[in-house]
Amino acid sequence: MPTVMQRQAWMATLAKAELELLEKLVNKLGNLPKYSFLRSPEIGLAMVRGRAGGTGQAFNLGEITMTRCVVQLESQGEEAIPGFGYIAGRSHRHAELAAVCDALLQIPNWHDQIQAEIIQPLQAEYQKQQELKQRQAAATQVNFFTMVRGEG
Repeated sequence: MPTVMQRQAWMATLAKAELELLEKLVNKLGNLPKYSFLRSPEIGLAMVRGRAGGTGQAFNLGEITMTRCVVQLESQGEEAIPGFGYIAGRSHRHAELAAVCDALLQIPNWHDQIQAEIIQPLQAEYQKQQELKQRQAAATQVNFFTMVRGEG
């Protein structure tokens, strides 16, 4: 059984993934277990909170559009497993795929395969994109310095 932190990590990875890459990786898996919707993908709003300087008092920053979905894998002898997908934006398909992957990651027979073939490549791609953004930002950085003036 995965820990709460492990599940939070893979759900964050699925939510931040590019839909095209996620779709491509899921399609490579072949035959997935059948599933039904407990909650079809639906769009709504969520309040985003921020902190001044990252550490100050929390304040309401504004609302973002989110899509959520809940699926349930057809049971294969064991209890039915629900999977949840929450993503920023309006992509029904992205939320559905995130929910399916979340459900599969909770099944011991699928966990290692999904980790290796979906989660790890998505994490690597996300890290690559973050490093690219950091390099682009660093290239535009301006360093200001002040020369100390002598008394005179």
